[in-house]
Amino acid sequence: MAVADDLQRWPKAHPRVVTTVLSIVGYALVIGAFGGMLPLPEFSRDVVILLGDAIAVVNTLALAAILAGVYFVRNDEIRRHRAAMLTAFTLIMIFLVLYLLKVGGGFEKAIDVGGPVRTAYLLMLAVHILLSALAVPVVLHAVVLGLTRSPAELRDTIHPKVGRVAVTAWGLSLALGIVTYLLLNHVYGWTPRGHSAGLLFLLVSIRPLPPTRLPSDRE
Repeated sequence: MAVADDLQRWPKAHPRVVTTVLSIVGYALVIGAFGGMLPLPEFSRDVVILLGDAIAVVNTLALAAILAGVYFVRNDEIRRHRAAMLTAFTLIMIFLVLYLLKVGGGFEKAIDVGGPVRTAYLLMLAVHILLSALAVPVVLHAVVLGLTRSPAELRDTIHPKVGRVAVTAWGLSLALGIVTYLLLNHVYGWTPRGHSAGLLFLLVSIRPLPPTRLPSDRE
């Protein structure tokens, strides 16, 4: 019991350390997936497309949970707010697993359109990725504080302020991700390409990329 109590007290006393460690782990997993350093299986084209669709559904549900959480906290329904935000966080963890599988075992898509539409799409995608990366430690810190303190204790912490920043960055990132998904998959066409080298790749060219034959495309 003493060991269990110590394990519960330590995160409460060191929320920033916990946030830092979890953030580093999250960043390392994503970098590892993009760099091919994670032992992930290779998926077929159809499975990669299915994973992309599943990610869009998960992100839509997460955004709905966030908006519900904002509504509940504004109406002082703390228990419902907590449940909604934990639901959103759980969905984001599911998203992370699906995203790592898709990136590490599949391919990326390039939108098959040029001109101002492509430029606008790439800008939205860039902001989506940037906010996703920047929101990680803020969201984690809000969650760590929320899980280690009672509602009364949270009022004396930076949780309300951090939570507002987290909700803004997280919600906008999800919304932009949903919009870019719709443009890529249901408004314009796409062609497969290999993994990108990073955020800078998104702003290098406004021309549609040529189709790339991938190992996963073989029959």
